[in-house]
Amino acid sequence: MTGIPSLTGELKWWQSGVIYQIYPRSFQDDSGDGVGDLRGITRRLRYVASLGVQAVWLSPIFRSPMRDFGYDVADYCDIDPLFGTLADFDALVAEAHRLGLKVMLDYVPNHTSSDHTWFQDALGGRESEKRDWYVWRDPAPDGGVPNNWKSFFGGPAWTLDEASGQYYLHQFLPSQPDLNWRHPAVREAMFEVLRFWMRRGVDGFRVDVIWLLAEDERFLDEPENPDWQPGQPEHWRLLHPYTQDQPETHAYIRQMRAVLDEFEGRMMVGEIYLPIEQLLPYAGTPDAQMVHLPFNFHLILMPWEAGAVRAFADRYDAACRSAGTWPNWVLGNHDQHRFKTRLGPAQYRVAQTLLLTLRGTPTVYYGDEIGMENVPVPPERMVDPAGLQQPDVPGASRDPERTPMPWDAGENAGFSAPGTAPWLPLGEAAAQRHVAAQEADPQSDLHYFRTLTRLRTDHPALVGGTYRSVDAGEGVFAYFREGGGERLTVLLNFTGDSHDLGELTVGQTLLSSGGDLPASGASLRPHEARILR
Repeated sequence: MTGIPSLTGELKWWQSGVIYQIYPRSFQDDSGDGVGDLRGITRRLRYVASLGVQAVWLSPIFRSPMRDFGYDVADYCDIDPLFGTLADFDALVAEAHRLGLKVMLDYVPNHTSSDHTWFQDALGGRESEKRDWYVWRDPAPDGGVPNNWKSFFGGPAWTLDEASGQYYLHQFLPSQPDLNWRHPAVREAMFEVLRFWMRRGVDGFRVDVIWLLAEDERFLDEPENPDWQPGQPEHWRLLHPYTQDQPETHAYIRQMRAVLDEFEGRMMVGEIYLPIEQLLPYAGTPDAQMVHLPFNFHLILMPWEAGAVRAFADRYDAACRSAGTWPNWVLGNHDQHRFKTRLGPAQYRVAQTLLLTLRGTPTVYYGDEIGMENVPVPPERMVDPAGLQQPDVPGASRDPERTPMPWDAGENAGFSAPGTAPWLPLGEAAAQRHVAAQEADPQSDLHYFRTLTRLRTDHPALVGGTYRSVDAGEGVFAYFREGGGERLTVLLNFTGDSHDLGELTVGQTLLSSGGDLPASGASLRPHEARILR
């Protein structure tokens, strides 16, 4: 879907399209080892294209020891053998492009694996060529860690290199040392990584933890968080004015953007967990551009209440228009529990409708189109380091939202060959909630998702049109999408009660989450999403 007009001119593919995130380990196992791979993804690309999405984003596939499942990169310019080869990747890109799909990669610039040759060189001593490619500090006066900075996975963000007597920084696992982005050679090496993949046809990047690239040079202790409660992650015990959202980060991203602009039509999405007033500046200005889409995670983090969601949508849309940037929306990803589990099955289609009809680019997590929920993972099957290192923090493990895609009613749900043990359990629901069953059921979640994406194609007002919310009473979020001489009304009932909305329900029903087409003027039913013209 290209060439759709909007108030700000013709939209780019990353504005008009839906981005579909694939967690490669869990999409399709072609090799028979219980882990998804590139050939498996390529085999399923026809299915992905049938969803009406325009781009696929692959979580990391680079060579890695997999201590953090690919977010610990040992070679940025090679494919890990677990997933296949560069030839397999080239074949995937070719097939995706043949089907009209863009391909996006996960780019992990904040840290490498400790197995990377750069860090192995840095361990050679203080005079090593690449010593300053990482962040080193002398011990505190008492001989302990340099300051109180915490890892996202629990414990200190510093590990001692006994050979040199210095500590190195790692905001995640000790095996994920932070790169020193102040070093010009680091920046140039990481920019060459981008060029390498764009030359192979990659259309865009999701940039991991982009707001963490720089640290305050004074290395001051971070203040205590007065709102922290026992049972919350240890990282939350502190506020993070010295490790997050530093001014230097913006300069690095502007340089990164200049590299992308060397290639026509490329884009990047930045992973940024920040309030709106800190988030939107990551888009930059017309004269100093940064990321194309600063990821907006607020729907994941906020209370699921009609009034709260409306207030945020109004504020965010207005802020994006004022800043001259394009909105985007997310309900789930590989780091967050499945939204059907989080919000409850009754609100699943309300949430799906919201995601695909608000103004801005939606990102969809694999399996959400068939209503996948969290899969309980017993302790002996847990593999996620975030959970293993924080056993006392409820919900810390990300395994439940990373389980394999169920394709059919066969053994292992068609994800991997019979007799193979998938890397994570499929869960009992996979026997009924799989793609083949939903393909055959016109009332399924899968068909509902496809109807929503088809409406986006058939009604450009849902893509490039204006957004305006309207009062609809407590518990209902209502808004207009208008453009191209057409106005559509979206009605979302966040409650278990019926609502008589009067004039708001007058018109032709284009879609209802109930599976039928209510008559003009009909009351909005409990937990119903409805789109009218």
